[in-house]
Amino acid sequence: MPFLGQDWRSPGWSWIKTEDGWKRCESCSPELGRDSSQCTLSHDVILNSEDEEIFNNEECEYASKKRKKEHFRNDTNTQSFYREKWIYVHKESTKERHGYCTLGEAFNRLDFSSAIQDIRRFTYVVKLLQLIAKSQLTSLSGVAQKNYFNILDKIVQKVLCDHQNPRLIKNLLQDLSSTLCTLIRGVGKSVLVGNINIWICRLETVLNWQQQLQNLQMTKVNDGLTLSDLPLHTLSNILHRFSDGWDVVTLGQVTPTLYVLSEDRQLWKKLCQYHFAEKQFCRHLILSEKGHVEWKLMYFTLQKHYPTKEQYGDTLQFCRHCSILFWKDYHLAWLLKDSGHPCTAADPDSCFTPVSPQHFIDLFKF
Repeated sequence: MPFLGQDWRSPGWSWIKTEDGWKRCESCSPELGRDSSQCTLSHDVILNSEDEEIFNNEECEYASKKRKKEHFRNDTNTQSFYREKWIYVHKESTKERHGYCTLGEAFNRLDFSSAIQDIRRFTYVVKLLQLIAKSQLTSLSGVAQKNYFNILDKIVQKVLCDHQNPRLIKNLLQDLSSTLCTLIRGVGKSVLVGNINIWICRLETVLNWQQQLQNLQMTKVNDGLTLSDLPLHTLSNILHRFSDGWDVVTLGQVTPTLYVLSEDRQLWKKLCQYHFAEKQFCRHLILSEKGHVEWKLMYFTLQKHYPTKEQYGDTLQFCRHCSILFWKDYHLAWLLKDSGHPCTAADPDSCFTPVSPQHFIDLFKF
């Protein structure tokens, strides 16, 4: 009898019991999981004409039960990771340490679950999840993938509750759904951890999240001071505090006054100068009919060709002396002179380097 447990030795196939014994069920109907999912995923979303031969219309009752069981296990809120403030990043075996630290291990052990509750770290964690969704999702272990979707679920529920940063999460889910569709369509071409049914359920969950965010209605507050009550110079200062052009455009849609202020040429000029170099301006110079520089159009044109500067309230820190990756608790650092990890350097602060989301990914490339 084949081994059916969720173990690394399991091939991940679905099996059915017949009179002649257990046989592998090589195909599953797209109709199997429709009753067990809140979001109905059409067959055309997952498969194209070339891939339809992978799945046929043969009904497989056992596979349906197995898919429901796997979906229940995958949807559980139990998290299998530590809540550590720091980890040691070792890339090779030594006499003292054997093995090396992987991206999945770092994601499991560092306390990202609590970080999303901190407004300073929220954008940082979302950007990191987006980078993992684009290129590193299949490199995560099964436990790390499960934790990834659990944390993502917490983020979505937080946005649905407090109505903050919905655009960031929509971009993340868009990239994640594209990656999942590509992996499911190319099943067999790449190694996927777990059964294909798990990945289909994940895609259904992401599409369900996207639908919830699409239907999100912002609550209108009628009491107290509003943006319209503020003087013009205060509104202008608020707009000049933004480092993202899309935030400026979004705020400009609130009132006609804010729209006029959001079209200020000096505002877009400062955004271009902040994110891009002068050499890049010359390559994509856009002039109006009167000969003026169209800074707003230039900003979005340059954004398509060059990366913008990343700005976060707080990030992970990497100690070059100890090779330790950690969250720095600024309250303890100020009150107790605690560096955030057991550093042996004479001047710990001089060894710390902020870790951008891309740097975090690069730390675990061997």
